[in-house]
Amino acid sequence: MANLSWRLVTVLVVVITAIIYVLPSIQPTLWPYKKINLGLDLQGGMHLVLEVDTDKAVESTIERISHELRRFFKKEHIRHRGVSIIESTRISVNIKGQKNIDAFEMLLDKEFQDLRILSRSMENETLSVIVDLPDKEADHIKKLAAEQALETIRNRIDQFGVSEPDIRQQGDRRILVQLPGIKDTQRAKDLIGKTALLEFKLLDEVHDLEAALQGNVPPGSEILYEAKENPETRRITKIPYLIKKRTLLTGANLTDARVQIDSQYNEPYVSINFDKKGGRDFERITAANVKKRLAIVLDKRVYSAPVIQEKISGGQARITGNFTTEEAHDLAIVLRAGALPAPVHILEERTVGPSLGSDSIHKGIVSMIVGGILVILFMIIYYRGAGLIADFALTLNIILIAAGLAGFQATLTLPGIAGIILTIGMAVDANVLIFERIREEMNLGKTPRASVDAGYDRATITILDANVTTLIAALVLFQFGTGPVKGFAVTLSLGVLSSLFTALILTRLIFDYYLTKRKVKTLSI
Repeated sequence: MANLSWRLVTVLVVVITAIIYVLPSIQPTLWPYKKINLGLDLQGGMHLVLEVDTDKAVESTIERISHELRRFFKKEHIRHRGVSIIESTRISVNIKGQKNIDAFEMLLDKEFQDLRILSRSMENETLSVIVDLPDKEADHIKKLAAEQALETIRNRIDQFGVSEPDIRQQGDRRILVQLPGIKDTQRAKDLIGKTALLEFKLLDEVHDLEAALQGNVPPGSEILYEAKENPETRRITKIPYLIKKRTLLTGANLTDARVQIDSQYNEPYVSINFDKKGGRDFERITAANVKKRLAIVLDKRVYSAPVIQEKISGGQARITGNFTTEEAHDLAIVLRAGALPAPVHILEERTVGPSLGSDSIHKGIVSMIVGGILVILFMIIYYRGAGLIADFALTLNIILIAAGLAGFQATLTLPGIAGIILTIGMAVDANVLIFERIREEMNLGKTPRASVDAGYDRATITILDANVTTLIAALVLFQFGTGPVKGFAVTLSLGVLSSLFTALILTRLIFDYYLTKRKVKTLSI
């Protein structure tokens, strides 16, 4: 009776919990909880293979080092005849005068030990040096760029709200992105591929914009455009700006970016907050440039160029630009997730339609039903009454797998359906071992009660051995597999656990009920 009691309580708790988790997938209005997530192959969606342009990360590092060199030259009063970048990967420096050369040599040894000297020549008391990054350092920067790009894209997609995305690195510079159920594919691509390099730069109000547009761009400045859309005609007008190349502040110090609504114009804008360092820098920049125009530039596009009326403290700013609410929301996402360390390019793009997914679901369910019916009929014909008990356990087994998928928010894929079908066979296999053991004991002349006890006792070790080894294999597949293999491993693992429960606890409970409560004298097996 004690064994019957604990088994009964366990079965009731498991069955009720399973029904609670399965209900939302069958009828969401009855219990609005989490449904079973369907994979890309079942519900449709988008498949992308991206390539990170890691060479650009090295080029950005070289450009940053060249700016640091100029800053140190100015700080240490080292006169030079030019700091230029050669082929995006090397820096050329020309220093005249022994005093300046000595100071430059000390600066290289103290602040730029990681730079590799490619060539060094002296002519007319002028030192010409070409430096670059060592191969090991360049490879390290490329590796970090690919890893950071992966995390940045993952953060953006998580905030975008895609259920169960699959994002992983392939090789040194490729990233696989699978977004199940995505409808607006273009918006998703824009969100993923946007570099999101936020920069604050001053406008060049000294030189002539018209002359720059004619090709006479002054050194240290560049032409960037602001795109404005006419809400009535939907036409986009590009407004040119002559902007100083020097970046005063970047988005690296951002702590938050949120969509707000302008109470005066009832238009959305993005409010950004800086950390303490960024707030101090922003306050210093605005204090030093009152009455000048400060351009807010994102990925080489000007969003706004307001006049600084006064010093701005508090570490807050806003980005306006005639946004729609959706555009402002996406911009806030990419700013919060951070800038990509290097541009990404789409190498492969596939969109899986929901019709293909529904067809896969239909065929998978049909195969599962056909296989299940054949197994059920076999068990009834061969094992009679005991076969009915096994068939009931099999039905509950499938419900438990579905509950596990919903409860753990795992993704059901087409290989996952194959795993469920395999589990049907494995669950029956455990019952076959038990029933054959019971038959052997009855043939030896034992009572039904003694036959059931001996059958379960002797078959349990064999069942545990077979299922535990299968479970270990499934866990290894889940740990090291990707995509379809992982989906198969998830349902196989859940199936092994549920089949152990139904075969060793549920069916034993039913046999004990008939033998103890109903006082059955013969077994139909």
